Amino acid sequence: MDEPAGTQSHDPDFPERFREFMRTGWRDTTLDVSPRAEAPDHAKRRSELSAAFPGETLIIPSGIEYVRSNDTNFTFRPGTEHVWLTGEHDPESVLVLHPTDGGHDATLYVRPRSPRDTDEFFTDRNYGELWIGRRHTLAEKSTELQVQTAHVDALAAALDDARPGRTRVLRGFDPTVDAAVRSTDPERDQELARVLSELRLVKDAWELEQLQDAIDATVRGFEDAARALPADRPVSERLIEGVFGLRARHDGNDVGYGSIVGSGAHAAILHWMRNDGHTRPGDLLLMDMGVENRNLYTADVTRTVPVSGTFTPLQRQVYDIVFRAQQAGIDIIRPGTAYDDIHQTCMRALAEGLADLGVLPVSVEEAMDRDSILYRRWTLHGFGHMLGLDVHDCAHARKERYREGHLEAGYVLTVEPGLYFQPEDELVPAELRGLAVRIEDDVLVTATGAENLSAGLPRTSADVESWLAARRAEEFRLP
Repeated sequence: MDEPAGTQSHDPDFPERFREFMRTGWRDTTLDVSPRAEAPDHAKRRSELSAAFPGETLIIPSGIEYVRSNDTNFTFRPGTEHVWLTGEHDPESVLVLHPTDGGHDATLYVRPRSPRDTDEFFTDRNYGELWIGRRHTLAEKSTELQVQTAHVDALAAALDDARPGRTRVLRGFDPTVDAAVRSTDPERDQELARVLSELRLVKDAWELEQLQDAIDATVRGFEDAARALPADRPVSERLIEGVFGLRARHDGNDVGYGSIVGSGAHAAILHWMRNDGHTRPGDLLLMDMGVENRNLYTADVTRTVPVSGTFTPLQRQVYDIVFRAQQAGIDIIRPGTAYDDIHQTCMRALAEGLADLGVLPVSVEEAMDRDSILYRRWTLHGFGHMLGLDVHDCAHARKERYREGHLEAGYVLTVEPGLYFQPEDELVPAELRGLAVRIEDDVLVTATGAENLSAGLPRTSADVESWLAARRAEEFRLP
């Protein structure tokens, strides 16, 4: 928000005597900070980026806060690339890599703690320390993140010095930065975004620890949801969403994306996030949810469970088709596997299952033909996506490094086949309409194969039933 303090109708009008009183009597304090354990990883990543663009100025902002309603903001979430390079989480921060003979010098421009020589610390509800809490001093920030820092007010001069044609900006995060550094060649900035995405494809050891932390918290969140899900009466989808959200805020930073909680026919809506329906005994409940941990790495897991506790024969048949498709995809994951091969493997298993159900109007081979893909009527999305700081990670990578590329050790991706029979679909038997199943896990590509990082949750139909019964037998308790 750009409005200065005191411009909203509910703001107090402080008299000068009060202001003078507020400026006195404050003890100066320092924060006891130490270098973050992951700071060397951030420095290594900056070096990799530096090597990709020798002699050029690189500018990567964290982003700004956006208004949610009048004078309240959405919760700020910093830009992924900025976090990956610095570990910084505050808004308006900007990383600038200045070219040198040996590479680049990194400077992180940040807004430090409110000074006591102005009234900002008690009057400004955007930046004031008594309104939003204490920020680090420049020295404290530098010690913690192990990077040179400067006041954000000095950024304008640094941007003025950036040479046209030798500067690249990660755009779309900070309009002030975008306006200050005009680009006559958008492709140059797009290349910066591509390189950053491709550098992030392989996760280092610390990143894998963060992902496992997020996934473990997600497992606990699903267990909470199962304990809160009654078998014999309806409850709101938002109850399940809220229970999981409690775990996400308690054990992590937040949910990594809007939770999808779809009961019955709502499960057939791929990104159902209104969550304004109710569970019903006899229906399936699809839950696609993930915790974002405190370092902003996110899980992405889906489970489909029978509300009553037991799958009907038809529900089990559909569920088992989806499980076979997922397992077939996981089984071929290893370094060198083509991304598309996983997709085709999962999709063929789904097409074969649709044929077994009597739904497929053509042969499996004809349905799998790339000029046909008729089976996709009942499974619109692909087999999965990369996972990391973003739920759909590394989105700016070139197709030849991602969807048309091959896996490498250290990639983390989801495997999430699904079948969705819309309630209005007249090409399927009535008993299938409104039935939907998705199973999603987070999988690490290892040197020799695949590791299911979300194996803490059951996947087979029988194991889901046993797990649900066991969780319901436990007392529901707050985290």
